[in-house]
Amino acid sequence: MSGTITDVERVVHTLSQVVVANEKYFGELDAVVGDGDFGYSLARGFEIVLKNWDGYDRGDPGVFVTKVAMTLSSRIGGTSGPIWGTALLRMGMALKGSPTFEAADVVRGLRAAIEGIKTRGQAELGEKTLLDALSPATDALEAAIADGANQSEAMRAFATTARGAAEATSTMQAMRGRAAYTGERSIGSVDAGAMAVAVLAEALADTWPID
Repeated sequence: MSGTITDVERVVHTLSQVVVANEKYFGELDAVVGDGDFGYSLARGFEIVLKNWDGYDRGDPGVFVTKVAMTLSSRIGGTSGPIWGTALLRMGMALKGSPTFEAADVVRGLRAAIEGIKTRGQAELGEKTLLDALSPATDALEAAIADGANQSEAMRAFATTARGAAEATSTMQAMRGRAAYTGERSIGSVDAGAMAVAVLAEALADTWPID
């Protein structure tokens, strides 16, 4: 899970492409109990990232991610922009100051992103949000690295856990966002944000270089 600015560019570019390609799917998931604008809002933000791709400061991996986070925070509407922007901003801060990074930096960045989402969204685990996929997936990633998995194996562990955890949100009652207004009717459908985390993680695992 170590790397340089080139690896970070590959990850961010993949995330941007996958978000745009899944605009309709994410919107359909959100429309079940939400207002249905999740896919649209997220796609518009990442479209700007792709449009401005060559203009981002690439001083180091953290600077680059921070600049992308600022774009998302300012261009994604509703609650999604601040939450996804905060997550990437915290990751960027964890990677700042060095031209390279190690696996521990990635885990530390993901942990910081999780705490940022909790603070910004006033959310906790079990409240049917993207945290319910991102947090257990980060645990799986850290465990895989500790067990000696190579980068592609660790990324696959992250994605597999994210998928299972996202699907498990169908048994939860939404406690945050517009979906919370539906009360018990939110049980039976997956959380759109959690499933987006799973879809993005799987795309990264599918394209991660074999090491």
